[in-house]
Amino acid sequence: MTFKELCRHFEITEQRDKQKLKAMLEDLVNQGYIFRGDDGRYTLTKGNLLTGIIEFTRSGNLAFVTTDDGSEIAVPVEKTNYAMHKDKVLVQIIGKWYELPEGRVVKVLERGIKQFVGVFQTRGQFAFVIPDDPKLPFEFSIPVEEINGAKPGMKVVAEIIRYPSPTKSPQARVVEVLGKVEDPATDFPTVVIKHNLPVEFPEEVLKEAAALPDSVQEEDLEGRWDFRNEVIVTIDGPDAKDFDDAVQVKKLPNGNYLLGVHIADVSHYVKPGTALDNEAYNRATSVYLADRVIPMLPFKLSNGLCSLVQGEDRLVMSLIMEINKQGDVVDYKVGNGVIRSYRRLVYDDVNAFLEGRTEGDKLKDLAEHIYLMKELKDILRENRRRRGAILDIEGDEVKIILDEKGHAVDIVPRRRGESEVIIEEFMIKANETVAEIFHNAGIPFIYRIHEEPDFDTMLQLKNYLSALGIKMKLPQQIHPRVLQELLEKTKDHPLRSSIQRLLVRSMKRAIYSPSNVGHFGLASEAYTHFTSPIRRYPDLIVHRLLKLYLETGGAISKKELKKLEKYLAKAAVHCSKRERVADEAEWDYEALKKIDYISRHIGEVYDVVVTSVTKFGMFVEIPDKYISGLIHVSTLDDYYYYDEVKSILVGKRTGTVYRIGDVLKAKVVRADKVRMEIDFEIASAEDLKKLEKQKSGKSIQAESESEIDKLIEGVKIKEKPSKKKDKKDKRGDGDGSRKNKGRGRKAKKRD
Repeated sequence: MTFKELCRHFEITEQRDKQKLKAMLEDLVNQGYIFRGDDGRYTLTKGNLLTGIIEFTRSGNLAFVTTDDGSEIAVPVEKTNYAMHKDKVLVQIIGKWYELPEGRVVKVLERGIKQFVGVFQTRGQFAFVIPDDPKLPFEFSIPVEEINGAKPGMKVVAEIIRYPSPTKSPQARVVEVLGKVEDPATDFPTVVIKHNLPVEFPEEVLKEAAALPDSVQEEDLEGRWDFRNEVIVTIDGPDAKDFDDAVQVKKLPNGNYLLGVHIADVSHYVKPGTALDNEAYNRATSVYLADRVIPMLPFKLSNGLCSLVQGEDRLVMSLIMEINKQGDVVDYKVGNGVIRSYRRLVYDDVNAFLEGRTEGDKLKDLAEHIYLMKELKDILRENRRRRGAILDIEGDEVKIILDEKGHAVDIVPRRRGESEVIIEEFMIKANETVAEIFHNAGIPFIYRIHEEPDFDTMLQLKNYLSALGIKMKLPQQIHPRVLQELLEKTKDHPLRSSIQRLLVRSMKRAIYSPSNVGHFGLASEAYTHFTSPIRRYPDLIVHRLLKLYLETGGAISKKELKKLEKYLAKAAVHCSKRERVADEAEWDYEALKKIDYISRHIGEVYDVVVTSVTKFGMFVEIPDKYISGLIHVSTLDDYYYYDEVKSILVGKRTGTVYRIGDVLKAKVVRADKVRMEIDFEIASAEDLKKLEKQKSGKSIQAESESEIDKLIEGVKIKEKPSKKKDKKDKRGDGDGSRKNKGRGRKAKKRD
């Protein structure tokens, strides 16, 4: 009913009573019992209310509320009731949006974003900050007294002092001036503020860390297996410092293999309820950026006391597995141990050794161990291939080379060699073995689960492949073997990386859960994360559960079981959310560095591959550098129709067709760090001519002068080009792109 109808119903005629009714209605709206629609009618919510965090899409036209139980509700932007990205909201279900429930925000319960990064601008006498994040589609006005020395065009950190409402625009104050937009020094604080990443450790945490010993104490060795005389090695990247796993392989007399996986015993030092533990839980994961890491634990632990450094005694949790020639675990033992890493190996060196290159000669004394590792790796990998696991996703990981100022000077694709696959297979087998212990015992546990993909998303993948001329079988019941076969079929395709990326996006995210539904991608019935407790909190939880299991033999009281179930359900949701935040921070940081790199190549021509076609243009990618951008339809040489079924653009006059997989010559025209967008244009004949001259070593400037000479007939003496002209010819640095949502890379993403 409308307000007038309510007044008539209750026979309210006095103005004073009408004001009382209005106040009562507002109070009921605020409490969520009723809401007022766009048509002015008050409606009973009928208890159909849920609480969750609202997150807007990049386009800003739609938002999704993730409820406390992990379910999603779609909310059209016109029904968000002035809620902002990351707010905690009360939402009511009002219908369906495709397969999801549709809702409307009844009330904002808690604001999620207090600070943001943006660009300070002025317009006449007014000052404002435009947020970098397109999910904050507001201009925040800045009072004169809150400018804090900011100048137009500067990147700043702003603190919100007034949120948007029906009657007032949002307002903020400048709390820190970061510098010029193009300055790479602004990249790190931009990502930290945007994702609310904790950088500095609280004083209490540092005090607890400082109180820990610098090395393993004699009393810590009591009751532990002693592996200090065994040949146990770590294999990591050249820059790694937090070594949390070490391995050993032996051939047993019966022809089977012994695989020892020794993991840093972080739980020995980080006790539940301490400041160290609380901070580690809040962070839940280390965040690995191109040139730095934000650790889950203070460096004294992550790089020191817990890190399995060469030649130092270190406490570990040891998993010793006997594996047969078919790759199955036939026996295992798990317990507390101590090791002394025999050698710190680096991926590149092991790869060089296995490939017979001279750089690997320094590992000749470990030849027997390395060959045995490869032998067991091949067996384990074939075992996973037989059961249908997805094996061949390389990803689009890159190494970004930075100069001393933080500018990206080169982007190099990362390629996995034999050594990376060795560690991957060993860690997967260890994680599966530990998960199966708890799955078989029926004890509360935290699993790493990966649910089956939805049929609709697989259908989209099939349609994408169809546009490339690739046929894909799509059974009603999807098995990972289908996707593995697809990867094998397209391994030599020029769009292989795009196919892999779309395949990954077609699948659901792997998350943590106390309920075991298996891991689709690995074709594993039970999986967990046990191997990286230095950098992942779920692994630390698993270590504690293992110790509890070893101490009690699985005989845990009902009271303790209920307590565990409640804790693990909460921890699983929290750790999954923090992992997603870390991933997004890594993607954003990498994207900023890619834009920084390409911004110094404005005007240059590249071979690009069309990865997607839309009605407004084509998304293209520079192979090997994985830099993506948009060729907007308005920059093309004709009016183009978009054929949605075939996913092609067709020129009205020329009949030119652009489709997925086309290789084009395209020029970089804009790279915008604020909007995180890169724009390309199809290279013109003149662009290609310049490119050929560059390749042949001719001077473009000299050639242009000869053209001028032809135009000025009768002039016998060439004039030197003016300084002004020189300056114009040499310019090329610009600003300005479309976001590259490439996958980020953890420094030690082994599983």
